[in-house]
Amino acid sequence: QHAWRVRTALRAGDWLGVARAIAALPEAMAAQPDWIYWRARAVAALGKPEDAHGIFRQIAGQPNFYGILATEALGERLALPPRAPAPTDGERQAAASNPLLARALALLDADLRADGVREWSWALAGMGDRQLLAAADFALRNGAIDRAIGTADRTRAEHDFWLRYPTPFLDRVAPRVHAADLDPAWVYGLMRQESRFVMDAKSSAGARGLMQLMPATAQWVARKIGMNQYHPGRVTDMDINVTLGTNYLRMVLEGLDRHPVLASAAYNAGPGRARKWRAETPLEGAIYAETIPFAETRDYVKKVMANAMYYAAVKDIPTPPLTERLGVIRPRGYGDTTAERMP
Repeated sequence: QHAWRVRTALRAGDWLGVARAIAALPEAMAAQPDWIYWRARAVAALGKPEDAHGIFRQIAGQPNFYGILATEALGERLALPPRAPAPTDGERQAAASNPLLARALALLDADLRADGVREWSWALAGMGDRQLLAAADFALRNGAIDRAIGTADRTRAEHDFWLRYPTPFLDRVAPRVHAADLDPAWVYGLMRQESRFVMDAKSSAGARGLMQLMPATAQWVARKIGMNQYHPGRVTDMDINVTLGTNYLRMVLEGLDRHPVLASAAYNAGPGRARKWRAETPLEGAIYAETIPFAETRDYVKKVMANAMYYAAVKDIPTPPLTERLGVIRPRGYGDTTAERMP
């Protein structure tokens, strides 16, 4: 309820209401990056830019959606931390000989994913940054890309964002991204969030593969693009999954005013919902993202958009600031005439 008081004021453009609602938050909530960012925005909107800068500075540089936005609000650009030195031979050997890590990989190879993930997490307990980086390197070398990402994400002082944001299967993904005329950093950011690059990933709702396609959606896209040889058993085939996923993402993007925030929300919750969540008047993209009613989709959109920024930085792809990527969501009904007809 506290959070939705803030979001309601944001949606209404009531910055004094935003400031008051954030001031009423419990202390632990008020210390979260999202509310620190919106408090700074409210302070700036109420005519105190110097005070706002001090608040932005509290979270600027944090590796998350609001850390990036706060950095940009200070007139700076996202910069990756210095890349940690690669694991030494000794560190790699220690990771390779760790029985818990080895057992976790064996469980993953035996298609016992839940057990393997738990075993891997147990193995990481108490590890320092160098051990974590060596374990992430070990996972990546053994094809456990999701474990590499999750492990590299845990470091506290020494970081390797190239391990956090890998681009596996690039030679097979890139041509399909290019054919669909999509931003590769955004597509990889979405895939990272969808499946962590586990090719046979299956969600509780039944979505499958790298791009987590629902069976009905995959069938619909296959018909639309004339993939006559498609059948549901092939949905986890990497080439087919990426072809269908990128084509669906292109259709969603074109059906929702070519706005990546709307398309990201649609990919997770459906185009009809993304359309209905638009306002009657133009709405800042960051406010749209913050006021998505579904917690899962709200978190998903923020992470996909932040992921895209990190992928662009890792691959040294020139990219607009996140603030510009988020842009403005035009009013409901603008450029989204096909959204209701897509699955």
